[in-house]
Amino acid sequence: MSFGDPNPNPNNPYGQQPGQQPGQPPQGQPGYGYPQQPPQGQPGYGYPQQPPQGQPGYGYPPQAPGTLQANNGYINVPVLGTVQVASMGRRLGARCIDAAAIGVLYAILSAIGVAGAMGAAEDIENCGSSLDPGYQACVNDASGGIIATMFGMIAVFGLITLLYEWLMISLLGATLGKMALGLKVVKENTGMNPGLGGGFIRWIIPIVGVFLCYIGALLVYLSPFFDNSGKLQGWHDRAAGTLVIKK
Repeated sequence: MSFGDPNPNPNNPYGQQPGQQPGQPPQGQPGYGYPQQPPQGQPGYGYPQQPPQGQPGYGYPPQAPGTLQANNGYINVPVLGTVQVASMGRRLGARCIDAAAIGVLYAILSAIGVAGAMGAAEDIENCGSSLDPGYQACVNDASGGIIATMFGMIAVFGLITLLYEWLMISLLGATLGKMALGLKVVKENTGMNPGLGGGFIRWIIPIVGVFLCYIGALLVYLSPFFDNSGKLQGWHDRAAGTLVIKK
């Protein structure tokens, strides 16, 4: 054996220490080609580190309520978590179902009102001749009945629309049409039902637009298309602080 021979044992061709497994580096020396475990208390290079407790991880900022996620139609809502914003197609379908349901009720009430108006018209015919002393009073009474019937129908129609849209959205978060298509109206900052106040604001804004030859109401219902935030909030939703989501 020569002096300084790195392999003093000729029977050990691999030059390993006794008890050492083949392919493992000598004790106390780093192995080439093998990942090294970092010393305790020091971060390892090339390994993802867990952020300290109480501090957000890098690259994963916490989602604030009402924040869209990658503008993909999903939004973070308190209590509910991540939910999908309702598409305009579904909202239009729900509106059509609601219109059909209210239209059937309107048709029934209209038939009742027309029957009452026809009865008042017959009373006018039964008032007799215009030369009779009580003819004018009879006509006035019958005409007043027709006018009262017309205004009564308008009042009933308005009351039905109010109770249907306002109360159902306020207390349940959905009308029959929205229930059928799996939609719900919630408060954006709480995730709860709009409540009586929020539901009334959401209802009254389109109604005000009705008095502008229905053009204002049409613009309100189309206003979600103008929302560049990606939440598809109409003007009535923004005023009420509500959001239409898919359940």
